[in-house]
Amino acid sequence: MTPTLPPPREPGRYRIGVVCLGNICRSPMADVVLQERLADAGLDDRVEVDSCGTGGWHLGDPMDHRAAATLAAAGYDPSRHRARQYDATWRASYDLLLAMDEQNLADVGGRDGDVDEGRVRLFRDFDPVQPGAEVPDPYYGGPAGFEEVLRMVERTATEIVAQVGQELARP
Repeated sequence: MTPTLPPPREPGRYRIGVVCLGNICRSPMADVVLQERLADAGLDDRVEVDSCGTGGWHLGDPMDHRAAATLAAAGYDPSRHRARQYDATWRASYDLLLAMDEQNLADVGGRDGDVDEGRVRLFRDFDPVQPGAEVPDPYYGGPAGFEEVLRMVERTATEIVAQVGQELARP
């Protein structure tokens, strides 16, 4: 069963942070796809999406060229991304933090449901095909890995955007 989103911290607005290791492959791909899907749904004026990495190796760098090429081939614009690093302020600033794998989840403090109202989760907790699975890191592989990540991200983003729309429609 797909989990429900935590409520927004600010009524009528929603902030989503996507986290991976270096912020050059998985989380920026999810960031770009989520932003596009939110725009298509007419929610981009009320929903903010950012991405970051738990490591600082790539700070300020653009997206990995293979991730960018995969997105561009699918009609997305990856050009604005610059790598950022996670810090503890993200946990209190975002309505929902989505980690790409279990290690990323642990690096941002895990799932403290009682403390954070379920605000820290795996990205694929919302995947309609395989909920709770990790998004594999394609960095050391070939183009097929990036294409697989994009498919996971697209279907999961569709579910997240639908739920954000429902959450923002609540009185």
